[in-house]
This record gives sequence, structure tokens and C-alpha cells, in this order.
Amino acid sequence: MRNLKKVIAILVMALFTTSASAQVLISLLFGEALNTPKIEFGLAGGMSRSYINDISDSEGLNAFDLGFYFHINLMENSYLSTGVRVKSSVGAKGMPTYPIGNADFDTLYQDGALTKKIPCFYVPILWQQRFNNRWYIEAGPTLGLIYKAKDIFDVSELDGELTYTKEVIDEYNRIDVGLSGGVGYKFSQEIKSMSVGVTYYYGLVDVSKNPNETIKNSAFYFFLKIPIGLKAKSESGS
Repeated sequence: MRNLKKVIAILVMALFTTSASAQVLISLLFGEALNTPKIEFGLAGGMSRSYINDISDSEGLNAFDLGFYFHINLMENSYLSTGVRVKSSVGAKGMPTYPIGNADFDTLYQDGALTKKIPCFYVPILWQQRFNNRWYIEAGPTLGLIYKAKDIFDVSELDGELTYTKEVIDEYNRIDVGLSGGVGYKFSQEIKSMSVGVTYYYGLVDVSKNPNETIKNSAFYFFLKIPIGLKAKSESGS
């Protein structure tokens, strides 16, 4: 119970710490204390490709992701898989631009391309089932907290690239909610080991405040998970 309280405390601290580097530092500091026989704790990182489901002329947006995870043993071969993606963005690119009310700007960027970039903390709450302690599948709800949003205008003009970034966080609801599911492969049959895999997130709610626009996020996450603090524990126990 004491370690579960620590898990909850770390999740809350991460959600209210806006610096990704500070959140990763929290993970490293608590890594040894949180790795127990029932809990695996570590860093998770990789690449993602996100989409906006309801904008048909948009293209996928690539991003780098970093965070930490917990695998909490519930029963034999069954785990609660959670954590926080502390550096993560959703959105899409390749959309047509829109006028902002400045005649010169609107003329310059009217044939350009728009990228919507939406940095967000995501907390998956997944049931994970392992097979032969190598392969695993997992699925469940995921909660998101949007803390920033940008519209990036790009246009090629006079053999050069022009870019303008507009902060648009006030045009979004802060809460995103969806479902996640994925598959992973552990490098070792030990209970705790590095693993790789892919997770798909499907957003269920419209995060846009604009009544003329619907934005439901989705993303593929390709990840590597690395346990923290295991070596130190095994040395201290030997």
C-alpha cells in the first residue's frame, strides 16, 4: 500500500510539473525506491505519429515521446500498466491555412500549409496480460491534459520558407479522453526487463472549442521501456 501511494504521488507530481526534464528527474530520483517485487518502474521513450480523425485533408505528424511507466502486478501474468508521457504531442500537418484578419498575412499564406501541434500529458490506465513472460497485450482508457497548442503556418515564397507560429491554447478544451491498446515484446523472460512495442490511442472527445471544427486526436506510439533501479537493488540485496 505504501508503494502504491508513492506511485499515485509520482503521477500527480508529473501532471503538475510542466518541465519535461524535471519530470524525468523525478523518475530517476524515485526509480530505486519504486521498483519492488510487485512494481516495475522505468523510463519509456520513442516515436509517435499522430492524426486528427475528423479533418480528412490532414496528414500524420511525427514526434518524439518521453515519459515513465509503472507495471503493477495484480495477479499471475496480469498487470496494471500506467505512467505519464511527459513529452508528447498530438496533432496533424498538411492542412490548408485560414485567414487571421490581416490582409497582408492572409495573402502571403493563403497557399501555404498548416500544422496543428498539441503538446499533452497522457496517462494510460491499461490492463496488461503477459504470455510466457515475453509477449504482452494491453488495453484500457487514457486520460490527457493539454497544456499548450500551436498553429504553424508554412509557405514557400521567393525560393525560401516562411513560418509563422500562433499560440492557440485558448481554442482548446484542456481534457482529452480516449482508448488505448497495444502489444509489446520483452527482451528477457525475467519479470522485469526492457521491452519494445506499439500502442494505438483513439480519442473519444472533441478537444476544440470552435463550433465549426471537430478535433479528435489519435496516435501510434512506438516505444522502448527501460526499468530503473533494478541493478542497484540486486547489488544491495546480494
